[in-house]
Amino acid sequence: MKFKHISIAAAISLFLIYFILIFSMFSFVKPGHFFEILTSKRVLFSLKLSFITAMISTIFSISIAIPTAYALSRYKFPGSQFVDLILELPLVISPVALGAALLIFFNTSAGNFIQNNIMSFVYDVKGIILAQFITTAGLATRIIKAAMEEISPRYEKVARCLGASGIQSFRTITLPMLRKGIISAMIISFAKSLGEFGATVTLAGAMPGKTETISTAIYTKLASAHLEETVVLILILISSGITFIFLAQLLSRKKKYD
Repeated sequence: MKFKHISIAAAISLFLIYFILIFSMFSFVKPGHFFEILTSKRVLFSLKLSFITAMISTIFSISIAIPTAYALSRYKFPGSQFVDLILELPLVISPVALGAALLIFFNTSAGNFIQNNIMSFVYDVKGIILAQFITTAGLATRIIKAAMEEISPRYEKVARCLGASGIQSFRTITLPMLRKGIISAMIISFAKSLGEFGATVTLAGAMPGKTETISTAIYTKLASAHLEETVVLILILISSGITFIFLAQLLSRKKKYD
């Protein structure tokens, strides 16, 4: 058997594993119950909360990711490699661990001061946004940094030679060329925030009507053996995730030349 056939068989086998998992869930939902569950007050609240918090956390993530990615891709400064290394942590450690770290921080003296005098995060909607931001900011930085490293710094140098300042050259030269990378980072960050569970439930909890997102609603529904509601929420999350990933792939697809 040729290696081509082996690799194609492996790809199809992996696809079938996920496809069977998704298809099997439809047997637990009656067609007439799907829209009834989807339009229930609790599910609609979870959907609304998830989309709003994911949108806000994505804005924060992209806002900090762009200058961070620029600094790491263009400059060498003391500790830059260590900074780059630490930003990989959200990609390799459990979101539950990140959420626990946040919860522990808010039990320190500095955390208590923030909670009591500035802003409350623990078991609050703002905690959802913070948890989503912590889990996506590093990812957004990584995506934008990869896109930025494909842009030659010569363009900026030429602009500076022509009298443009550093900010002007970045805004007029680099930023437009970075457009696809930024949009891809936004889509992936939003999709990840939408499905984030571990850090969110650890820091903000899963209180119905207050801090229950789509992902935490899946957990609470499954824990109470409400399989139909669980399946509907999972299908919503899967369809949203596939849509966002497809959009990101379209943007990152490069034209092939023969």
